[in-house]
Amino acid sequence: MNEKFNELRNKYQEIIYRSYSISREDDLVVKFNFEIPGLSIFEPTITISKNSIINQDINDNLVRNIVFRLGLIELISYYKCVCPKKVTIEAGYIDKNEEKWFKKLFYNGLGEFFYVNDIHVSEDDLFDFEVKGSKTLIGSIDYKGNGNLIPVGGGKDSSVSLELLKDYDNKCFVINPKQTHLDCTKGEVYSVKRVIDKNLLELNKQGFLNGHTPFSAIVAFLSYLVAYLSNRKYIVLSNEGSANESTVIGTNINHQYSKTYEFEKDFYSYTKKYFGIDINYFSLLRPVREVQIAYLFSKYKEYHKIFRSCNVGSKENPWIWCCNCPKCLFVYIILEAFLSKEEVIDIFGKNMLDNKEMEKYFLELIGEAETKPFECIGTIEEVRWAMNRIILKDDSYLCNLYRDNYYKNVDIDLTKIVYENNVPKEYLDILKEAINN
Repeated sequence: MNEKFNELRNKYQEIIYRSYSISREDDLVVKFNFEIPGLSIFEPTITISKNSIINQDINDNLVRNIVFRLGLIELISYYKCVCPKKVTIEAGYIDKNEEKWFKKLFYNGLGEFFYVNDIHVSEDDLFDFEVKGSKTLIGSIDYKGNGNLIPVGGGKDSSVSLELLKDYDNKCFVINPKQTHLDCTKGEVYSVKRVIDKNLLELNKQGFLNGHTPFSAIVAFLSYLVAYLSNRKYIVLSNEGSANESTVIGTNINHQYSKTYEFEKDFYSYTKKYFGIDINYFSLLRPVREVQIAYLFSKYKEYHKIFRSCNVGSKENPWIWCCNCPKCLFVYIILEAFLSKEEVIDIFGKNMLDNKEMEKYFLELIGEAETKPFECIGTIEEVRWAMNRIILKDDSYLCNLYRDNYYKNVDIDLTKIVYENNVPKEYLDILKEAINN
């Protein structure tokens, strides 16, 4: 058990969500105010590009309600540095059902954080809410949106969604855009700049608790706000069904919790109840596996030299494949299942399957370790299926290692829809046709 966890939460027993502000000159600027008494005040900001503000009949109270709850998701990043026993809300009001909803998200979204930091705490004991703020009534809204808002992360998945829906009215949504994001988009981009308070970064340097937070939940609330401001009907995510698999084998701990179907359903139900407008949040790729997405992406040659999925390499300018992390290795493997060895080497710049130093990550990917890598990757079954195809044409080091020691027959039908989903029938038919061609 992490003694620092107990020490910090006993010393700093409360985090307060004091307020938020919304201002607009050209862009729309949101500032939050959080405080851990005796430690620090935090004021993260979000700036939404002016070109996305198209709605001519904006309900200010609805915007305030969305922004207020977005702040509760932002709070997670600051909460985790000391994990206080009480979350006090002065900025607004949530009811008892919402308290349960947000506490579930905090707990499951921080599952990796707890595991990596050796923290053992139940959901009930994590913290209690104290709600002091007042309710902002929305009233009735006559909202009629059109078209799609497609979050783009620069990787293969959102590129596949854009290609599948290329004949539709699409706008792209990007947080903190890099050139790679822009290269992968088609059509107009609605951008958001998200700035983490520097005080948190300083506490991280000082050794306060740190780790993974549910970033995709930020994407959910932010994309919903932008969809409303821009009169969109659908928020089309690109989270695959494989995201549902736990990262720590035999547990519910999942690096991708806020990308799971469970969260997608929870968020959809939440927005219908508390925002009450007709914006449909779903993942187009939820019905399929990562290997099916890789199959589709292998056909879209124009993206092969511009897409990026490496989190380590995203810290560089320009964004690179570091070729030294499990995310790079996973993407390499599932692409070589459908492309030639030479084509994949051309994308990454080297033969990752011939690197003996990648063996640790490789064993995690094929399920020969306690955990999968804490990355957004596919299932163990999919990696094995891809390797079974690759070893027929490649004799690189990891291929021989797998063939001689870890081979296991895996059967995956690329033409089948396998995961429960909320995809509208018209869009689901497009996906079905694509995986059958």
